[in-house]
Amino acid sequence: MCTPRKGPEGRADKYGRENRAGSDVASVSVSDRDSVFQVRIHGRGGQGVVTAAELLSVAAFLEGREAQAFPTFGSERTGAPVVAFCRIDDTVIRVREPISEPDAVIVQDPTLLHQVDLFGGLRDDGYVLLNTARTFGELGLGDYVGRFAAGRCMTVPATDIAREQLGRPLPNAALLGAFAALTHEVSMKSVAAAIYARFPGQTGGQNASAAEKAYALVAGAAQEISHA
Repeated sequence: MCTPRKGPEGRADKYGRENRAGSDVASVSVSDRDSVFQVRIHGRGGQGVVTAAELLSVAAFLEGREAQAFPTFGSERTGAPVVAFCRIDDTVIRVREPISEPDAVIVQDPTLLHQVDLFGGLRDDGYVLLNTARTFGELGLGDYVGRFAAGRCMTVPATDIAREQLGRPLPNAALLGAFAALTHEVSMKSVAAAIYARFPGQTGGQNASAAEKAYALVAGAAQEISHA
């Protein structure tokens, strides 16, 4: 499990954010299910699923929030289905079990649609973010996503964006940018900062560019929906 760690009181942590003073466990409230935002990420080995969850947790932490990220334990071979989880809250998160009732589901590989129960337990007011250049209707998901409020479910060609920006089919960074635009749980600025902290130099710049492009696509689509 990846839980961003705080440094000494009053000092900047490794990600450059000043730590909250006096943030001992005894003096802060503890998260409950009604306040925590839970994200489940589905993909395949080699697609950076676990890294995506870790980066999302760091982005939230940079905004002064509590966060945790961890994967399921199973086959780690390339191409095998992988699931990772991220929880975000404004208070200490004590729960550690896998997320069975997510507020948001991110699908990094659309070929999992017929292999895994991707949307099991998703809340009625939840979000769906799917990596594909096709529409939900073309994927046979039109009726399913129709139960959600407009703007809660989005597709984004994250793999295509990654190939364009990185030269490799790694969709995780692009999907995090799209997630920021879709849910507003973290800002694009924090996503980019988390990416640069994990991948300095050119690699960080390429991943951040992929995230920013996906953010712009989803933000634009959301604006069109709101004006419809």
